Amino acid sequence: MTEAGLAVNKIEISPEDAVKETEPMYLELEQKIRDAGLNLDLEKVRAAYDFAARAHAGQRRKNGDPYVTHCIAAAEITVDMGLDEDSIIAALLHDTIEDTPATHETIARQFGTTVADLVEGVTKLTRVQLVSKEEAQMESLRKMLMAMSKDIRVILIKMADRLHNMRTMQFQSEEKQRSKSLETMEIYAPIAHRLGIQKVKWELEDLSLQYLDPVGYQEINNILSQRMPELEAFMSAMQSQISARLEEDGIHATVYGRIKHIYSIYRKMYAQQTDLNGIFDLCAFRVIVDNIGDCYNVLGIIHDMFKPLPGRFKDYISTPKPNMYQSLHTTVIGSEGIPFEVQIRTWEMHQIAEYGIAAHWKYKSGEKGVKEGDEEKFAWVRSLLEAQQESDDQDFFHNLKVDMFDDEVYVFSPKGDVISLPAGATPIDFAYAIHSGVGNRMVGASVNGRIVTYDYKLQNGDVVEIRTSKSAPGPSRDWLTLAKSPSARTKIKQWFKKEKRDENILRGREMFDAELKRAGIPLSAVLDEEVLPGILKRISFSNLDDMYAAIGYGGITATRTVNRIKDELQRSQKTAVQPKDFIDKINEQAEKRSAQPDKRKPINGILVEGLDNCLIKFSKCCTPVPGDDIIGFITRGAGISIHRKDCPNYIKQVEKGDPADMGRWIRVEWAESPADRYVTALTLESKDRVGLLLDVASAMSSLGVNVLGLQTITKGDTAYIAISMEVKNAAEIKVVTNKLLSIRGVTSVTRAGKNPGT
Repeated sequence: MTEAGLAVNKIEISPEDAVKETEPMYLELEQKIRDAGLNLDLEKVRAAYDFAARAHAGQRRKNGDPYVTHCIAAAEITVDMGLDEDSIIAALLHDTIEDTPATHETIARQFGTTVADLVEGVTKLTRVQLVSKEEAQMESLRKMLMAMSKDIRVILIKMADRLHNMRTMQFQSEEKQRSKSLETMEIYAPIAHRLGIQKVKWELEDLSLQYLDPVGYQEINNILSQRMPELEAFMSAMQSQISARLEEDGIHATVYGRIKHIYSIYRKMYAQQTDLNGIFDLCAFRVIVDNIGDCYNVLGIIHDMFKPLPGRFKDYISTPKPNMYQSLHTTVIGSEGIPFEVQIRTWEMHQIAEYGIAAHWKYKSGEKGVKEGDEEKFAWVRSLLEAQQESDDQDFFHNLKVDMFDDEVYVFSPKGDVISLPAGATPIDFAYAIHSGVGNRMVGASVNGRIVTYDYKLQNGDVVEIRTSKSAPGPSRDWLTLAKSPSARTKIKQWFKKEKRDENILRGREMFDAELKRAGIPLSAVLDEEVLPGILKRISFSNLDDMYAAIGYGGITATRTVNRIKDELQRSQKTAVQPKDFIDKINEQAEKRSAQPDKRKPINGILVEGLDNCLIKFSKCCTPVPGDDIIGFITRGAGISIHRKDCPNYIKQVEKGDPADMGRWIRVEWAESPADRYVTALTLESKDRVGLLLDVASAMSSLGVNVLGLQTITKGDTAYIAISMEVKNAAEIKVVTNKLLSIRGVTSVTRAGKNPGT
């Protein structure tokens, strides 16, 4: 299901009624688009709503609302961001690939490839079998970053999706509230900050804090409510004074005040170890003017009116933040002795400060509004993705947070170029930020004209010069601990990976052998030809040398590798009995029970001749369900694979008549009370036409069948659709088959274990 797991139940409702049910909410979205002055094709937006409402028909959120209300709400947030037509349509459709039978091809055919790519970019990897929840989350983020590097709108839609889910988190369990809030605080709020979407960032932080520390949140909220009359009076007085003075000096400006958002106060209380009464700068004022010159004029006037606090002035106009934020910041003390912050910016800067990248979105290359340098504004996304390619899950999560949080230093090259690096960065980070070739050939560094060591921590305003040599030996492994930026560490690892493979293999083998000994695992257990393929698949390497090399250059740790191998060995040991021993065991137990009543216990709804406890799996070639005549096959791993008696594989072996193979077939039968659901498949053949897939999806939805996947292949004017689904028994398959045969153009529906069209 979706990331917040809100579509948890279903009701019987026709697609037409589903569209009518949420019509009023959709009309509010249309009005919002008109009010925002967005020039969109409302007929196309309407078509997307109809598609989403029909696809999600019957799905309900935990609060009982139709699921499509979430999609409409996400689209409304993208309208607030001022995004384009494709983004708003994709927001309406963003859960259809994940939660309904709709496919990328279906969406692309009706709404275009761009929309389909956006929807697929937002979709999580729910259908990929990953080892742990941590790996699933990290793989999802990797995909999101990859999609961001191609089209930044993916993350903007994802932000809209997450924001609405956080707004409705009160309907979730306490455990879900905390886990999603922690993920939002650690990942999504920092990404919003990095993208410059401050309004979204503040709301995500405040909503997350409600569930992570509800007592602290409520305490601050209550105190702010009590002090609000006093704070509002102060802000009104200061706003009037500043406005009057600026008008007197002939500067056209808009001035307004705001209270710090709750999480900002909470974080400051924690950092300063004080209560709310100890935080004086609760108020901040914004002065928005027409041009950059007026920004600096206003700064002089503010400092003339109020006493500035030393060390609290920041010029983000001459040195913008990496997320394109620009403003002048200063903190002053008012006439009543109360400090407050003043932010001074132009209207264009204000739009960027509020909506970040969304404020000046580059829709397509060559269109009106594209400015020179826009491409570089999104380069950090690609560099962030590149920096994660060599990381395992733990490093990836750590590096992501380092890249996203705003602990940064700004240093200069000798030519005056500004380079942003994480706090604590060293000359090594600077060298690799310039170019990987500069870092690899570095032999020394100077800061502000003085030679420094490689571990020197750069400070804001430092001028850094790197000395290089063509005969440099390359980076040292010690640099991996000295470098602070994930990008620099990745480039160092890539150098070792490419230039020192033989050395990495030797080093990695030593580290791996030492970790095996520490874990008490003999090397022979890993090298066993029956076990090794499963181990390599588990750790995602094609051979042992690749694994050794990755450990040697630091791409993966020996400890994590051995832990995964230990899990695989334990799993394989459970099924280590060979088929001959297994058959003998069955025959022995069958003889003992021949004179006893049948007391076998069902396993996954199956009774196996002569056994109470064994591994049962249902073959994918014929997908048997209760009601089918079945037979069991003793597999090499000692489990029983269940087939239909009309399965081509079984019939082929019967015709072949090989005694060795026939001896591995065993009698099985369905228990009186089989399991609730079984996975099976159908292949549908039909004349190809527009709307066929939607009709198939609607038919399956009307029967309440849980569809696991749809695969479509078109040959000429004939369409083949493979449907994977869960059913109770063969009788339910018959009902589904009859329903599908009633669809216009469908010529046949068969039990499938083959690819469609073959």
